[in-house]
Amino acid sequence: MTKYFAIVIITVFFSCTNDKKSKIDTNSTNKKIVSHLPYFNSMDFTPNWDKGTHKIPKFSFLNQNGDTITNKTYDGKIYIADFFFTTCPGICPKLTKNMSSLQEYYGNDDTIMLLSHTVMPWMDTVDRLKEYASKNNIKHPKWNVVTGDKDSLYTIARKGYFADEDFIKTQDSDNFIHTENFILVDPKGHIRGVYNGTIEIDVKRLIRHIEILKKEV
Repeated sequence: MTKYFAIVIITVFFSCTNDKKSKIDTNSTNKKIVSHLPYFNSMDFTPNWDKGTHKIPKFSFLNQNGDTITNKTYDGKIYIADFFFTTCPGICPKLTKNMSSLQEYYGNDDTIMLLSHTVMPWMDTVDRLKEYASKNNIKHPKWNVVTGDKDSLYTIARKGYFADEDFIKTQDSDNFIHTENFILVDPKGHIRGVYNGTIEIDVKRLIRHIEILKKEV
């Protein structure tokens, strides 16, 4: 009985040791794998580890100061894009709060910028965006909040940033856009990551990925 008990103890000990080693090896491997970020070239967000074939298309919108914001504004920059509207009572305050945290975190880093698009341009005029920017301490030129033609905004949300989850499912262009996504874009206009902008832990993951992307470029 004593001999049998000793064998059981030894077996359990080595089993636990191997288990622990396996977890350490797995974590170590994962760290090595995430040495660069994938590209996202389609609406289903299937990661492509080789190359980016999709780029954010040309755009032209007006920011909170009435200035024209285009792709050239963000050329050579890493930026985070999202979609919101100023009177949103639900997720938008969380998105703005977390974008504000990114603004603060990268306040002294000119290589990182932010871009928020309204999905209610018929309400969110330049004046309203200016008021919203002032209220939320949105600092230009680090962070542009933009308005413009509705069709242009909705098209770039859906076909540029793949940001409208409902449209992906329904293909109904009449639906109102509302999304929780933060989209990470590299200096060449490729999508390199998608994150839930309402969840703090996902924003921290975004920050980690930005640091990886900075080493790439």
